[in-house]
Amino acid sequence: MPKVVSRSAVSSSTDARPTASAAAALRVYYCICGEFILVIERSLSALPKRQTDGATIIRCQDSGTENAIVLKLNAISTDPVLVERPEGHERQYRFSCPRCNLLVGYQTTPPPVKSGPYLYILRGALTQMQGQVPKDAFDGEAALQLDPSEVETQ
Repeated sequence: MPKVVSRSAVSSSTDARPTASAAAALRVYYCICGEFILVIERSLSALPKRQTDGATIIRCQDSGTENAIVLKLNAISTDPVLVERPEGHERQYRFSCPRCNLLVGYQTTPPPVKSGPYLYILRGALTQMQGQVPKDAFDGEAALQLDPSEVETQ
């Protein structure tokens, strides 16, 4: 048997322009428990936020002026919930983590994902660093905590 020898050379240049594929890097987001949840072409921090609950708005369908954002959501759908808003009621079709069942997002149209114009990712539900809690995971938590002087002891 002849001996097979292979050689490869890797070349790079600091003068080279970035390619389209390098500019379109995908971002991966994880649940607080570490489960992979979302792959998306843009950073969630760069997307608009919803005024009602601070959720990140992801456009799922093309409109006349904007293109849909490419994404893959790894979540299970749960039963719809009717939420009371100042201007009326909103039906939310929610998505949760397949491992720990933490609520990670919702849309206002029935599943499957991307069946409506927008998908909403809840504030503090996802992180880019697997195993790290996002900074905004406990925003507003101080308002829910009791003052130690108000707690009755037995």
